[in-house]
Amino acid sequence: MLSWALTFLIVAIIAAVFGFGGIASASAGIAQILFFVFIALFVLAMVMRALKGRTP
Repeated sequence: MLSWALTFLIVAIIAAVFGFGGIASASAGIAQILFFVFIALFVLAMVMRALKGRTP
């Protein structure tokens, strides 16, 4: 999921350089949403791992 967020971020940067404002803002918004979903799932996975008591 983090790779998708980075992909959309790169698309947003390239679109902004070429002057496509609508595409750039849409891609940046999608990248931001995917990044926060990734962070939430990562934290949830770490909490669940800690609650199970598994050793790394």
